[in-house]
Amino acid sequence: MSLPSSAVELFSLEGRTAIVTGASAGLGARFATVLAQAGATVFAAARRIDRLKELADDDARIHPVACDVSLEADRTRLAETALNATAHLDILVNNAATSGQTRAEDESADSFADVLGVNLTAPFHLARLTAEAPGAEGKSIINVSSVLGLVSGAPLGGASYSASKAGLIGLTRELAGQWGRSGTRVNALAPGWFRTEMTAELFGDERSRRWVERGTMLRRGGETQELDGALLFLASDASTYCTGQVLTVDGGWTAR
Repeated sequence: MSLPSSAVELFSLEGRTAIVTGASAGLGARFATVLAQAGATVFAAARRIDRLKELADDDARIHPVACDVSLEADRTRLAETALNATAHLDILVNNAATSGQTRAEDESADSFADVLGVNLTAPFHLARLTAEAPGAEGKSIINVSSVLGLVSGAPLGGASYSASKAGLIGLTRELAGQWGRSGTRVNALAPGWFRTEMTAELFGDERSRRWVERGTMLRRGGETQELDGALLFLASDASTYCTGQVLTVDGGWTAR
């Protein structure tokens, strides 16, 4: 394997094709933007196509794809759209996620299964489609987990969400082991409490915000751009010898 000759080239994604799910808002929108800025052709997927088109208006490298990741046919069509356009698939960011009830006793078995379908089954299927597709010698699959996949988030969190995010870490390690010989890297990114559309209510409530601040060593929530470096590290040639790992970016939440 030939390595880049400079630090700038090390993080460059020129010539790569990427898929980012859950890209209509929050971390997903930021991930799609950052990968495009690094030179990748990005297929940004989500149900809210209007939001995706706004991203595409800001960067011609971003291509919006309407996709409900809970549907197998939509997932297959997403991979085919990227392949039909560029003939290769090099990077996958499994970011799309949903959450269930906070209290386990309020969550039905069907609701629990629905959350796992979006947060765990869909990433597995998309990872398979990416691994099997034509692409670079060293493909990179990034599963966006959470600190709630590592530690309890009680009184916040949720049984199905935490189980799915912990399962995603286990899936990451297993796929890394199975696909390592082909050069495909599979890693997980585990963000802490970041200010996004999904956490607006959390940070909007003073009591909850103080709870986050007390439990975080840096005494604050994260800003979306503070994941840029971790994302680019995992997506680029900077991490060619890194697989099966969980990169936690949480301000010290899990180091308590």
